[in-house]
Amino acid sequence: MTAAGLRAGLIGLGSMGRHHARVLAGLDGVTLVGVVDPMGDKNGWAQGAPVLSTVEELISLGIDYAVVACPTALHEEVGLKLAESGVHALIEKPVADTVEGARRLVEAFETRGLVAGVGHIERCNPALRSLRSRLEAGELGDVYQVVTRRQGPFPHRIADVGVVKDLATHDIDLTGWVTGRQYTSIAAHTVSKSGRPHEDMVSAVGQLSDGTMVNHLVNWLSPLKERFTSVTGEKGCFIADTLTADLTFYSNAAVATEWEALRAFRGVSEGDMIRYAIPKREPLLVEHELFRDAVLDKSHDICTLRQGLRTVEVAAAVIDSADRGVTVRLTPEDVAS
Repeated sequence: MTAAGLRAGLIGLGSMGRHHARVLAGLDGVTLVGVVDPMGDKNGWAQGAPVLSTVEELISLGIDYAVVACPTALHEEVGLKLAESGVHALIEKPVADTVEGARRLVEAFETRGLVAGVGHIERCNPALRSLRSRLEAGELGDVYQVVTRRQGPFPHRIADVGVVKDLATHDIDLTGWVTGRQYTSIAAHTVSKSGRPHEDMVSAVGQLSDGTMVNHLVNWLSPLKERFTSVTGEKGCFIADTLTADLTFYSNAAVATEWEALRAFRGVSEGDMIRYAIPKREPLLVEHELFRDAVLDKSHDICTLRQGLRTVEVAAAVIDSADRGVTVRLTPEDVAS
């Protein structure tokens, strides 16, 4: 690190890379010193930074950390080069396209004591950050169920993975993160209707380590774009819309009944509905600020590679379940929350 701050590099100028470049170029305490993209920068997305052809050229500039936003299939190769050169890394999600690749990345960065994170950006969504803090404070009491829906039209940016690794990994990570629990089982069905070799719709049912039920519906086949997370518990239900970053609470207003025959039934009734006023900062900027602070050892509020590995493991279990038509059991691991 120089007196002027951290020197950062970017690998990939695609649909996410261009946004990373924009945020890095304006990030306090950070200088974007170079961008790698073999295709060049015909759209001017590099924010004036030099555009290089190889990761080795970027490393030779003397960088403190790099953001890896190239195609998923290249994450492992690029990440290992950075780790071997002692460079910290923020890797776009999913951390790798295979469980084995994710494990190799975890080992490479952990054994060298490097800071490495995964860009599970929903952790930086204002609605989900507020939801998580409220669950931690016990505002919902016992949690019963987490339901997510993530659907919309097919994104032409994706060529190398299906909807499970591209989209469902968001929901897998956020579910474990907001609840502080791990998946212990998953059962899924997938379909492929778009003529591509990968699945484009998945429906999954799972269970977390405390017994919480989980339901995920994810697809690229809907003209309706939806990003919905619902957490139901003994005191009510939280609904997060991560497109608008709105969080709403529907309280359980169960009251004691006078009818003797119904006293044994512990039901729920409709109570107050509250929509919270939440400061809405750009999630990608928050993600970059948190990673910068982790590199500076000021904070460690990031999705670690080990947590990213767990998400890849659950995604692999989703695909395995759909392929074999069985429920897949997962063993909880010692993953720092």
